[in-house]
Amino acid sequence: MKPTNNMDFTPEMLALLETDGKHGTMHAPAMDRTLLFVGPEAAAPKAQIKERGLELKCVESYMQARYWLEKAASHELPFAIVCEVEWNRQADQALAEMIHENPVLRRVPFILICPNGRSMDYRTALEMGVDDVYRAPFDWQDVFRRIEFLRGFKRELSLGNPAAASKFDGRIPTDKRVFDILVSATLLLLLSPLLLIIALLIKLESKGSVFYIAERAGSGYDIFPFYKFRSMRSGADKQLKELSETNNQYGAGDEAVFVKIENDPRITRIGRILRNTSLDELPQLFNVLKGDMSIVGNRPLPLYEAEMLTTDHSAGRFLAPAGITGLWQVTKRGGNDMSISERIQLDIEYAQNYSLFYDFKIILKTIPALLQQSDV
Repeated sequence: MKPTNNMDFTPEMLALLETDGKHGTMHAPAMDRTLLFVGPEAAAPKAQIKERGLELKCVESYMQARYWLEKAASHELPFAIVCEVEWNRQADQALAEMIHENPVLRRVPFILICPNGRSMDYRTALEMGVDDVYRAPFDWQDVFRRIEFLRGFKRELSLGNPAAASKFDGRIPTDKRVFDILVSATLLLLLSPLLLIIALLIKLESKGSVFYIAERAGSGYDIFPFYKFRSMRSGADKQLKELSETNNQYGAGDEAVFVKIENDPRITRIGRILRNTSLDELPQLFNVLKGDMSIVGNRPLPLYEAEMLTTDHSAGRFLAPAGITGLWQVTKRGGNDMSISERIQLDIEYAQNYSLFYDFKIILKTIPALLQQSDV
């Protein structure tokens, strides 16, 4: 028997909703700074909550969570709802449906943590209205990054962004995915001799791994290992903070969202050639073949950059698949005059309009763009 939603709209709650004349949609009040944690208090991520300036509200059962939400939603919303209790079908369905059917609460990120030894079908959880599921082992930092993305994403959804409405699950469309597999597999086969030569040259010039592997945030803020040929000396990441303050073309300090170092002294001679010809990007074909990325999309970002783009309209750029090449790369390839806002806007434009035909147009522009020199 399907549980009923016992939560009625109070006059106070209705007063907090307003209609946007342009989109005709209802808007929730500003998010509160309280994280609702459903489960044993000892399991709550208290250090991460304090680090972010949040307050913790801990309840032990779904029934208590519903009671707290019914009271709180009349005047404030939680920052997020995180549940870490045994997944009981009847109880959790009642809570999930209450959140999903309420136009105010469904804009709050709703995360399920499966306790050790427990399992939960991911698709079933999503159908109930859960936004994401984490199983042990996991990193709480990743959970909070996901929450930040969901907050910005759900704001886009409430504003009537068609890209957000149609691309919430972050899956690459079938025709685009088939194209990606065919192209990446073919190129890896044809370019295998070149890949081996590049690997040999890198090893001969400097010590260290042939590949540079780092975590990147892609579509829907999913985090994956990102592959490139190593173009810098080993240990170059340790010098990034100092150089980002002095050589960052986008600015220094807190204003620097993207980090691009001009005349980077960490780059090797072979690395400079690889970068200027974009040959260092070739290992990303393995990312495409795996499904982490697409041939065309928005560039996956380092986590320290992605964390700055999870609020307001900036989150819209994560609605597109991550890609090797994309709209902003072919718009001003190698130019130093592209502002942060221009780059974000181009990413959002692609996210709102991407299709296989649109990808073909970008690919045709990519080849001449690769011939332009770039030292950033």
